[in-house]
Amino acid sequence: MGEKDKKHYRHEWKHEITYADLITIRMRMRNIAIPDPHTVDGRYLIRSLYFDNDKDKALREKVDGVNRREKFRIRYYNLDTSVIHLEKKSKVNGLGTKYSADLTAEEAQKIVDGDTGWMLGSGRPLIEELYCKMRYQGMKPVTIVDYTREPFIFGPGNVRVTLDYDIRTGLKSTDFLNPECVTIPAGDAPIILEVKWDAFLPDIIRDAVQLKGCRVGAFSKYGQCRIYG
Repeated sequence: MGEKDKKHYRHEWKHEITYADLITIRMRMRNIAIPDPHTVDGRYLIRSLYFDNDKDKALREKVDGVNRREKFRIRYYNLDTSVIHLEKKSKVNGLGTKYSADLTAEEAQKIVDGDTGWMLGSGRPLIEELYCKMRYQGMKPVTIVDYTREPFIFGPGNVRVTLDYDIRTGLKSTDFLNPECVTIPAGDAPIILEVKWDAFLPDIIRDAVQLKGCRVGAFSKYGQCRIYG
C-alpha cells in the first residue's frame, strides 16, 4: 500500500447555500462539468472519523483561524470498508493540501481501539506521523462525521466543485466501521458548496458558482459536528 501525497497547495472557496441554490448549481454544473466517476447516481456518502486532543487543538485552531493548521481523519465512501484512507489536511495562508495513506479495515479498527504499536514500523510516513502525534500530543479519535456529496470535476485548472449536505454527527462515538452506528443531524447544518482549483479558476466555473448574496466562508463540518460537545 502506497503513500499518496498531494504536495501542491490548492485554492478553496466555501459557501453556505440554500436548497434552491443547490438545485441551481447542480443544473449549471451538469451542463459544463462531469460527475466524479466514483459516484452512484451522481453522489456518494462520506464517513470520516476525526482526531483531536483533550484541549481540542484542531477545533480551536479552525475556530480561531490559525494561519498554519492541520487535521487528521480516517475516511471511506458508501459504507465500503474495503478502501479506507488516512488523511492529513494542512492549510497555510488560506491554501490547502492533502496527504493520504491507505489503511486496511483491521488497521483502522486498531487505531480506533488505541492499538498503535504497529504504526511506527508501518513504512508509511503519514501513519508514523499520526502515531507520533497520538503518542506525544494526545491526538485520538473524537467523532464521526457523515454527509452526502455531489462532486463535479472540470479539467482546466483541475477544478472540483462539490455540494455537501445532510451533515450528521456521531457525537462521541468512534465506532465508524460499524454500518449500524447511529448518527444524528448536526444541528441546523447548512448545505455547503465547495470549489477547489490549482493555479487558475476558469471563468466558466467562476460564473457558474456565482450566487446572489453568497459570500466565501470558513465552514467546518468537523466543527459543526462538535456542537453537542
